[in-house]
Amino acid sequence: MNIRIPLRALSLVFPAVLLLQAPPAFSQQDTLVFREGLALPLPKGYAETIVAPNPVEAALALGAWKAPRAGESAAWPGRGEEAWRSIAADGKGWFSDSVLAGCYAYFAIDREKRDVMILQAMGDEVAYVNGAPRAGNPYCLKDERESWEPNFDISFLPVMLEKGRNDFLFRCVRERLKASLYPPPKPVFFNANDVTVPDIVLLKKTDAWGSIVIINATTEPRGDLVIRGAISGNEAAETPVPIVQPLSVRKIGFRLIDAPRVERGSTIVEVTLLRKDRGAEAVLDAASIPLRVVAQSENRKETFISTIDGSIQYYGINPAFSGGARKPLALFLSLHGASVEAVNQSGSYGLKTWGHVVAPTNRRPYGFNWEEWGRLDALEVMDVVRERYNIDESRIYLTGHSMGGHGAWHIGSLFPDRFAAIGPSAGWISFWTYRFRGIDLGDTSAVRRMIRRATTSSETFMHVQNYAQLGVYVLHGADDDNVPASEARSMVEALGKGHRDFVYHEQPGVGHWWDLSDAPGVDCVDWAPMFDFFARHARPGKDRIREINFRTSNPGVSGRNNWLTIDAQERQLEMSSADIHLDQGDLSAGRPGRFAGSTENVSRLAFDLDILQSPWPITVELDGQKLVDIPWPDAQAQLWFERRKGAWTVASEPSPDLKGSHRYGTFKEAFRNRPIFVFGTKGTAEENEWAFAKARYDAEKLWYQGNGSIDVVADGDFDPAADSDRNVILYGNSTTNAAWNGLLSESPVQAGKNRVRIGARTIRGSDLSCVFIRPRSGSRSASVGVVSGTGIIGMRLANRLPYLSPGIGLPDCTVLDERVLSEGDAGVLLTGFFGLDWSVGNGEFVWNLR
Repeated sequence: MNIRIPLRALSLVFPAVLLLQAPPAFSQQDTLVFREGLALPLPKGYAETIVAPNPVEAALALGAWKAPRAGESAAWPGRGEEAWRSIAADGKGWFSDSVLAGCYAYFAIDREKRDVMILQAMGDEVAYVNGAPRAGNPYCLKDERESWEPNFDISFLPVMLEKGRNDFLFRCVRERLKASLYPPPKPVFFNANDVTVPDIVLLKKTDAWGSIVIINATTEPRGDLVIRGAISGNEAAETPVPIVQPLSVRKIGFRLIDAPRVERGSTIVEVTLLRKDRGAEAVLDAASIPLRVVAQSENRKETFISTIDGSIQYYGINPAFSGGARKPLALFLSLHGASVEAVNQSGSYGLKTWGHVVAPTNRRPYGFNWEEWGRLDALEVMDVVRERYNIDESRIYLTGHSMGGHGAWHIGSLFPDRFAAIGPSAGWISFWTYRFRGIDLGDTSAVRRMIRRATTSSETFMHVQNYAQLGVYVLHGADDDNVPASEARSMVEALGKGHRDFVYHEQPGVGHWWDLSDAPGVDCVDWAPMFDFFARHARPGKDRIREINFRTSNPGVSGRNNWLTIDAQERQLEMSSADIHLDQGDLSAGRPGRFAGSTENVSRLAFDLDILQSPWPITVELDGQKLVDIPWPDAQAQLWFERRKGAWTVASEPSPDLKGSHRYGTFKEAFRNRPIFVFGTKGTAEENEWAFAKARYDAEKLWYQGNGSIDVVADGDFDPAADSDRNVILYGNSTTNAAWNGLLSESPVQAGKNRVRIGARTIRGSDLSCVFIRPRSGSRSASVGVVSGTGIIGMRLANRLPYLSPGIGLPDCTVLDERVLSEGDAGVLLTGFFGLDWSVGNGEFVWNLR
């Protein structure tokens, strides 16, 4: 969804069309442009899922890959055969054949010697270089861009080419592909095409953070680097660079310091990459990064350090025009559409007198569809702005357009107590109503249903009753050919069954992005009636709430609502509900406080105590059961209850070692909380190469998709004591990864050479792939994620699991064998959730053993 932002909204001075910035300088004669290749079409309706059979991925996993020939066929189980066909690039190097709407593209590159080259690919989802996965560059589809468009030409990957034939296999779904190779200009250098920097604000001292990509084109890890940054020759700040692994890229933060400036305009930060050793330093590379200098009232970028992964992120803020008043102001959290920069989103609004417009990034212009890391980014930005600005907590609003409209639906449905009202514009509802519409995902087996449970938080329709706590203004263009108005109409129909505070406006005669008035701001986002609707809504605060009707599918994502916490479920990641009424009691009349109501699929919950008048005993009625004269608990902020054998009982605050809203799974949740990727080095050469390549790929994926910065370290360099509250992802098994025993010695799941043990059961085979999550021992919040295999086939099988892609998830533990690539469900031997005590015996699993 490429959304054009009117230039008048940008307040930036650029030419109308920009050439994408060239890669670092190199000799044109040394460039190798891919001109001819072969393409294998993906079958019609094929969707990449955990259990999708795939003959190409099967050949790679089994070590049976052979260079294809034109006309050679490949069988897609259940979908017939497809044949490899020749494709050719145009004069500019672009492949534009219709087959690129969904295919694998193959190229053979012959080299006279072994050497490192830089791969610059555009339009690919993933690239296999001699079988090793590398992050694709799917959003860069042209050589020139207009000034409002994000720059997606950011992917320059160092790759090792062998003497003789080298195989390049790209997966493509966006109709275009371009690829070239060139020698690295330096052993270690900057990629200045991908920077994150703030704007400088007039009359304020600058002490902020930026970030830039470092490319290590050598075969050795680099842990001796420093970035020095100086703004227009002023005070320089030095930032140590964490380890950058060989033949890899990493985006690194650097500090920015500047004295207050008195003139609008622009300036430059000079960043220098240094190697420091025993007091001596050498300059490895340098780059000049432009910075805007803006007035305090102007739309701008502000940066912060993310708690998700420690990376540097930004948000756009269009500050309120408040006339210098110091009163608390409203916050309008505005979520952008696909391919839109956050600062352009905030710049699409006219100045507000009563609130700040703040636009998170979703981690990138496409990012995560405002789910997963995108959802976390939106909530994190909201918290950062609340700390930096004087925000009226009762007047926080959520809106967004297109993909951002989906984000407003999604986030609003999970956290209805955090906003006074929401305003989705041109928003799609869910992956299943929009992205996968018309595609049969075949969720008919127990295996597939269990896997899909891992993504229940994305099922917006299932959470629709939560909107009753909010005002909702729905905006859509009647002629929208991008996100059809049927998406809004479906949600309005659902709202009409029980909601009493919503407005639906469908603007006739307009499409996806529209602006009808000459007033400041773009009407499809800055719609005056929507903001008037917002003005009439305020969030009451939990002390004023007497009735809570709350739905959640995952307490680890959204377990809290005002004074109620749903902490654990009877059936994990199925829908849970609690409809609770509060009577605060009357001390003068001797009437105790009382909670009364009903629940569904709840095994543990809590009520906040600060909304009651102490110290009177409390009465609770749950699901027809009455508990009276409950004493006021000592040193507890909440009153806890557990359901045991169908009956509710008063409980102590649960141990953090149990599953709860603080740490609940699923597998994907391991990829947050500043995760450290630890690759094994104690296996065979093939196993060690796989572990490093897979860890590097996952880190590259989170960099490209989510502007991330991940610590990737070898098992021998990992120090568990140094970062005891960070998540860890282990690549390898108990034999090949030396960090395994220190983290997972007590785990009921053990993956080793030729076997996986799950509780009391052992599954044998060299082709098993096992991914799971466990609580990190000694930490109240951290987790350990595992990507493992029982042999090289099982390890390679993990390469094709798209668990970092938006909308795709896995339960706590899944074991697969090679048949998943030819028979689908039959290759999933086990999948499901650990018990609330993190045990196998009390868990919910689908077993599908041979």
